[in-house]
Amino acid sequence: MATFVGDKSGFSVYEGQEILRVEAWGDNSARVRSTLGPCVTETPGSALGEAEATNVSLEILGDRARMHNGDLVVEVLDRSAEEFPFPPLVRFFGSGGARELFSERASHFSSPPHRRYSGSGDLHRCEVTFKAFAGERIYGLGQHQHGLLDQKGTVIDLVQRNSEVCVPFALSNRGYGFLWNMPGVGRVELAANRTRWVADGARQLDYWVTTGLTPAEIVSRYSTVTGLPPMMPAWASGFWQSKLRYRTQHELLEVAREHKRRGLPLSVIVVDYFHWTRQGEWKFDTAEWPDPQAMVDELRGLGIEVMVSIWPTVNPASENYSEMDMRGLLVGNVRGLPLHLPFWDKGRDGQTFVRYYDPTNPEARRYIWQKVTEGYRRFGIRAFWLDACEPEMRPEDPESALYYLGSGIEVQNVYPREHARGFAEGLLADGEKDLLMLCRSAWAGSQRYGAAVWSGDIDSSFEALAAQVPAGLNIGISGIPWWTTDIGGFKGGDPSSAYFRELVVRWFQFGVFCPLFRLHGVREPGPLVGSGQTGSPNEVWSFGDEAYGIIREQLAIRERLRPYVMDQMAAAAATGVPPMRALFLEFPNETPAWEVRDEFMFGPDILVAPVTVYGERARDVYLPEGASWLDAWTGAPVKGNGWTTAEAPLERIPVYLRQGGALNTLSSGGGSQE
Repeated sequence: MATFVGDKSGFSVYEGQEILRVEAWGDNSARVRSTLGPCVTETPGSALGEAEATNVSLEILGDRARMHNGDLVVEVLDRSAEEFPFPPLVRFFGSGGARELFSERASHFSSPPHRRYSGSGDLHRCEVTFKAFAGERIYGLGQHQHGLLDQKGTVIDLVQRNSEVCVPFALSNRGYGFLWNMPGVGRVELAANRTRWVADGARQLDYWVTTGLTPAEIVSRYSTVTGLPPMMPAWASGFWQSKLRYRTQHELLEVAREHKRRGLPLSVIVVDYFHWTRQGEWKFDTAEWPDPQAMVDELRGLGIEVMVSIWPTVNPASENYSEMDMRGLLVGNVRGLPLHLPFWDKGRDGQTFVRYYDPTNPEARRYIWQKVTEGYRRFGIRAFWLDACEPEMRPEDPESALYYLGSGIEVQNVYPREHARGFAEGLLADGEKDLLMLCRSAWAGSQRYGAAVWSGDIDSSFEALAAQVPAGLNIGISGIPWWTTDIGGFKGGDPSSAYFRELVVRWFQFGVFCPLFRLHGVREPGPLVGSGQTGSPNEVWSFGDEAYGIIREQLAIRERLRPYVMDQMAAAAATGVPPMRALFLEFPNETPAWEVRDEFMFGPDILVAPVTVYGERARDVYLPEGASWLDAWTGAPVKGNGWTTAEAPLERIPVYLRQGGALNTLSSGGGSQE
């Protein structure tokens, strides 16, 4: 028989060996934890900040308890007296209890229960199963390369990998948001017959639920409870130039100077990897970068910010390795040698094994920041590219990894968030107000540390370009509003080919309307990896005269858009709603808005329909019925809404402006609407 005990923030349920805890956690939201241990505890790496609820009431009625928190109702039923006894069942209702949002459900009346704890010792394989609903759609869950916007029907590994970002927040068209508040490795199965969340190793189950009148309201509540982003620095809103890699200070400066000679806007230029002496020394190789201060001063005088690539890896031959190992600042290993990744480095012809530092250790975060201060901050550098921060380990064996915060299987997905945290804390302690770290991975709450995510080492193909649209929309729903891609894709692009030249034009036309606007990649011919790597040119003038003319216009469009971009960043900082939005965030009452995965809103007033097929010169576009639209290139009103076929010559993609919004044209000479 279950025992219900209420208190001012929720209630606890005791039945057999299990303790179930339901608490109000923010307005219209609840946190649910359960364990076989002696008590419910704080989950290591929890994404949830403290969140008060102002409209909470509680009922305990015999075999059930109900908590009302605004529009959300959480009900727990005692099922111990049934023919096949089950643990207490948790159900969620919206609209003050008027409609079911979702509920726990066992897969069969005689099967294992809806909450399971397998294994012995401190960590269990934990899972919880929920009822599935016909017509339900699921969005968010970080960034994935499967090309889907609606992720119902998929199985998603809850693990960080290059280009696959695990942020376990799901938004349902049934009117709720769900955060799996467990940073360990696992999976979610979004099947037609059930939804199942699995943690491969955890001390307890921990998830958070919210509801709202609109999907944008749900995203905002989730972002608020996990931490709103800071205001994005104004310097980040323009064009970023990068390639893999500029080998010397002179080479990088010549690219920046050429931008200015040509009258091209440039906001950020990137010093990529192997500018260092060895991995784990976090300083410039003075043979190639002889005067970083002069470089920073010249570029800042030109209005250009310098961003430097920082890797979290440490070469055992580096000057810092012994001290870091002795002080316990590196990720350990419970079996075998604690070496994590075979990779190239300076001073060696072949590969060497490198090791990751442990950002879950506050002392390790402070140590890295001290080295970064000595190696980069003293020159005034304040923009950092936190590459390879999944962490990318080979083989992928989180059960063997040992962190300050716990076993890798329990906490490893939190690595990129804690890595960004160390840099954010260091910059703030230095008095810097501008926070932006470009990261290859993230977890729930990364946004509060100024983490911008890019989509990783993707292919240079139209198929990859098409996949980036839903990838960017889903990571925005997952609370990460600052997002970008490698324009042109990262690998496999030949600047001399007609295919790639068209691809890079179409990618630039998409990139103009991404939160961050950034060119990067390794171009053929050239060695793909190694400390001698540079690849072919990857500047905006590198792809032929026709492409250059079109790209130059895209740079001008972005410059004209920068005030609008910053307005959207201010909105993201205040509400958590991302600048790049699935159509349903603006038009939730229109069914096609939940289905279209190859269009998006850029803020409330710009509808973008990228071209993602080679040779395509027209495409179908859905114009939501809930607004009137202007052609962005002519300013002319569009007659009729719904589905239409839009022309898409190589020079432009279909873009539309909300009539009565902030803009009336994107062409030169255009301006705001009165």
